Amino acid sequence: MVPSHAEILQRDLAAALGEEVTLDGLTGQWHILQRAGGHRHSVDDVLTAAYALRHCPTAPRALDLGTGIGTVGLLVLWGLPAGATLACVEAQEISHRLLLANIALNDLGARVEPRLGDLRDLALDERFPLVTGSPPYFPLGTGVLPDDAQKAHARFELRGDVRDYCLAATRHLAPDGLFAFCFPTPQLARALAAIEAADLALVERQDVIPRMSLAPLFTLFACRPRAAVTEPGTVAAPFVVREADGQVSEAMRAVRRSFGFSTFS
Repeated sequence: MVPSHAEILQRDLAAALGEEVTLDGLTGQWHILQRAGGHRHSVDDVLTAAYALRHCPTAPRALDLGTGIGTVGLLVLWGLPAGATLACVEAQEISHRLLLANIALNDLGARVEPRLGDLRDLALDERFPLVTGSPPYFPLGTGVLPDDAQKAHARFELRGDVRDYCLAATRHLAPDGLFAFCFPTPQLARALAAIEAADLALVERQDVIPRMSLAPLFTLFACRPRAAVTEPGTVAAPFVVREADGQVSEAMRAVRRSFGFSTFS
C-alpha cells in the first residue's frame, strides 16, 4: 500500500527528530502531528478555542500567542469563516517545527503565517479582531521542572507569564477586539491582575470542571480593551467536561460536534 501524505510527513518527522511522532485528529477533517513523549494537545486547547469562537465567531483574521504545535490557533481557524487567516508566534524551536509540519499536513500554507519568536517581543504592525493564548500555568519554583524542554516551556513560566500574554494581546487587539485565554482557577487572582495591568476589561469568565463534583480546574477568560467595555464582566455557569459517572457531558459533546467530530469518549 502506498503511504498517504500524512503518513509520509509523520515518518519523515519522526526520523528527523529521532523519536516517535503520533498522528491524531484535531477536528473532523484536520489532523495534528505531536511528539509521543512531548507536550500534547489537551482539553484546555479545545475549550479555549471553542470559547474564543463563541465570543468572536466571524473574525476574518486571528492571532495566536505562544501557539505551540498549533492546537488552539488551528482549531480557531477551523471554526472561523472560509477564507479567514491566522498569524501565530512560538518561541520553542521544537514546537515551531511541529507547527510547520501541521500547517503542511492540513494544507494551510496560504492561511497561516507562523513566526518563530518570543511573544514578549512581538510588535506586528497590525491589529486583530481576535487574539488567543494558553499561557503556561506555573511560576518557576512551584513544581518540578520536566526534563523535556518542550514540556517545561509549556507548563512553566520560562518565557513570560499570563501578564506578558495580556500585554502582547493589548498591543495587537483592534479597538473592539477580543482576547480569549485560559488559566488555572486556583490562580484566578493572578489572571484578573494581569487583565487589569494590560488595560483590558473582562467581558466574561467561565470555570471548567473536569468531572461533576470536582473543583474547577481552569478558567476561560474573554477580554476586550478597557475603552470598549462599558458593563461589568459576567461569570458564566461552569462548563462540565464529564458527568459524575465519567460520561462525556452534553456540553462537551456539543463542542466536539462544533469541531466536526461525531463520536465521543
